[in-house]
Amino acid sequence: MGEQGDRPAPARRSLARRAAGPLLAAVCGALPVLIFPAPGWWWFAYICLVPLMLVLRAAPTPRRALLLGWCGGIGFLIGVMSWLIPSLSVAIIVLAAFLGALWAPWGWLVHRLLHGTPDGGRALAALALVPTGWLLTETVRSWQYLGGPWGLLGASQYQQHFALRLASVGGVWLDSLLIVAVNTALVVLVAAWGRSAVAWLTLIGLSLGTLAVTAWAPQPQLTGRTAVIGVIQPGLADDTVTDRTARGEQLTATLAANRPDLVLWGESSVSYDLDARPDLTARLARSAAGVGADLLVNVDAVRPGSGGIYKSSVLVGPQGVTGQRYDKIRLVPFGEYIPLRPALGWIKNFSKAAAVDRRRGTGPVVMTVPTRDGGTLTVGPLICFESAFPDMSRALTRRGAQVILVQSATPTFQHTWAPEQHASLAALRAAETGRPVVQATLTGVSVAYDASGARVGPQLAKDASGAVAYTVPLATGSTLYDRWGNWVPVGSALTLLLCGGFWLLSARRDRRRSRR
Repeated sequence: MGEQGDRPAPARRSLARRAAGPLLAAVCGALPVLIFPAPGWWWFAYICLVPLMLVLRAAPTPRRALLLGWCGGIGFLIGVMSWLIPSLSVAIIVLAAFLGALWAPWGWLVHRLLHGTPDGGRALAALALVPTGWLLTETVRSWQYLGGPWGLLGASQYQQHFALRLASVGGVWLDSLLIVAVNTALVVLVAAWGRSAVAWLTLIGLSLGTLAVTAWAPQPQLTGRTAVIGVIQPGLADDTVTDRTARGEQLTATLAANRPDLVLWGESSVSYDLDARPDLTARLARSAAGVGADLLVNVDAVRPGSGGIYKSSVLVGPQGVTGQRYDKIRLVPFGEYIPLRPALGWIKNFSKAAAVDRRRGTGPVVMTVPTRDGGTLTVGPLICFESAFPDMSRALTRRGAQVILVQSATPTFQHTWAPEQHASLAALRAAETGRPVVQATLTGVSVAYDASGARVGPQLAKDASGAVAYTVPLATGSTLYDRWGNWVPVGSALTLLLCGGFWLLSARRDRRRSRR
């Protein structure tokens, strides 16, 4: 009887031990959230994956490593997407569990190459495949229907000159690859007690390569011209439609002395379709005439004749709507539409997910506006979430955009780290394309960066309400990332495929030899 009564305690201890590994993996997976704004521990990026990789390499079996990799992915996603908690509530756990499965193969790969004490061959394979495996996971997860490229490791380095230069060559992907490669080399050194020539040579090579890119990567050339972009940020105090628009008009009038070439309003700054409200159009036209520049406002409203809600960048001049319009094409999952609504529509019942899906536009658009010096300026608008996608700003540059404009609003996420993280993406987009980027927010952080990714002028913090005019130097030419595109993700996928094929052939050859 005594022995039977003692059985539950060991069972509980065994259950606790089994749960400890996944929980530890999830906690370690969440550590990279500290490298992004607002904590902004950018330096921590180069060691942030070491704890998780040590947990994975210590897994008793490859199957266990798959589970731990999945749990690490769940922790990572909940950390970098914590700003969605106000909208999704507990549903974020379901979403993270679904997307976290992408990290399970990466967990197996880390265990396969780094368990025990890896020899030179396994260490070399790990240094090549673990970073490319992570990058491929980042690339797949960045698909717009899986949440988009939010929380890419490389985006944490937006204030570092060397990282911006790397982005001009390979986009934010090259920065992510560097970060994971350094983390992998450190894990190899830990596993080999510091005695791994391959790891030391890799760290030296990465350092020298980064210095070389920083010194010699080609950059666009300044034209000598500048553009003055006025930015309007009404702020949280204006929480009604009427107050928001009126506040925007008041702030626009204060910019007249700055002689802007264009005035940029934030996302959802106008809540009525201008074709249905000629009185509102007339007010905006008077505001444009008063400041002496066109206004790029953002309309979030039902479009007459379509029956659907669009988010649109609309250019309004002193004579009224100019006819130049851009409809947002990449919508925020759950925030602006619910993916697979027939199956997942229940999420709206206990969260702030979109009650009605927004409609999508058909493609990117560039607009031409008159400038104070009698010339013209070609601008490319992006709406909020779209600035997270490297390919969208690159597409605008290839269409001739001289300045990339971002219209944003973060009222739902105002008390999270999301506004600072979103503003930081503009620096990466500027460095990747070699074009200045200006972001205006209804609420959030308004900021401007020049063609190299360096900040221009003061930023408007997320609690601010005001207007500022940014003078941004214009540039010409193209970066290597403009010319070559996403060669880093493609190269990573090819590397994994080639090494996987070689491994399969080697395994088949070994099996044949063993049978003989």
